[in-house]
Amino acid sequence: MSPSTTGSGFSLKDQLFNRDRIDFLSGLFAASAPNFDRQAFTRQCMRGLKDLELKQRIAHIAGVLDKHLAADFPTAAKQIREALPPPLDPKRKDDDFGDFILAPLGEYVVRNGLEQKQLRHSLRTLKAITMRFSMEDAIRAFIDAHPEATLTELSKWSSDANYHVRRLVSEGTRPKLPWSRRLSIDVTKPLPFLDTLHADPTRYVTRSVANHLNDISKSHPELVLQSLRNWKSANKQSSHELDWISRHALRTLVKQGHSPALRFLGYRDSPKIEVFDLELKKSDLRPGDSIEFSFSINAERTEALMIDYVIDFVKANGTTAPKVHKLKRVSMNQGETVSLTKRHRLHANATTYKLYPGRHSITLQINGKPYGTRPFELLS
Repeated sequence: MSPSTTGSGFSLKDQLFNRDRIDFLSGLFAASAPNFDRQAFTRQCMRGLKDLELKQRIAHIAGVLDKHLAADFPTAAKQIREALPPPLDPKRKDDDFGDFILAPLGEYVVRNGLEQKQLRHSLRTLKAITMRFSMEDAIRAFIDAHPEATLTELSKWSSDANYHVRRLVSEGTRPKLPWSRRLSIDVTKPLPFLDTLHADPTRYVTRSVANHLNDISKSHPELVLQSLRNWKSANKQSSHELDWISRHALRTLVKQGHSPALRFLGYRDSPKIEVFDLELKKSDLRPGDSIEFSFSINAERTEALMIDYVIDFVKANGTTAPKVHKLKRVSMNQGETVSLTKRHRLHANATTYKLYPGRHSITLQINGKPYGTRPFELLS
């Protein structure tokens, strides 16, 4: 399924790129450049738009901009900067990705400003745009084409006054940025940026740092742990925020039961516990039903527990693939017993995976170790 649609029929691409949004974009240019043909721009952008997917729409609008901006790239880049709306509210600090209709501006810069002679104009323009909409995808083309010069500029941006610019440094250099190209530079190259950005006062930035480390953990787990140890020793970030960064950065390793990661977070890889009464309420289910299971834990000593559950989903070819889900973090005293119940809905129209009939199973996982499995049948 395309990332621009959902099982409910909602169309993200139609919400983000439609006549109203394109008219808004054309209005920005018309307000700053009296000769900009607003009506022609909107008409040409709308031509064939409904048949395109989300990223194709970005490319299409960028192509129309080619016909309406100056042929000389430095002049066109200046036209873009002058047309930009006010920067995003610096007081929000989080969850302010910006206006998606500005994404074609980054695509235009990549298409027309990738030559070495245009690099200064391109980076200046991307920096201005990213204060209104993240240029994390566009900047990657310049990292690949001009790694040293671009990374040198990003090093300066890591201390910029605008937190959207600072976030771009981390997000734009992520090894596995969703929906974007893989970078040609070594995944460890941006680590000095993260050494600076981990101490950022803005959650929007530190979330990117944590996601970046999580990407790196998939190939260099010990390097990620060493970075977190160094940051803890440096004491430049509050303990509360650094704990949050660490948990978020190590989430993939924790799901894998990676012992050093669990120990770093304060969880023993072999807790002294007894798990009993693991039960499924129903063993025959259909798409749309919920798995409901319960269990009890007795602690034989004081323990911090990371409780997850793993569902082995049947795939189209009949094999199974595990998917780890978070359940709860629990601190228990010696001799204490807790009983927990969990309901997990099997969405019939999930956007991330498709349900297939067959014999599935659910496994309780505590501190990365399995503690009992129960099978269930998913009926068609």
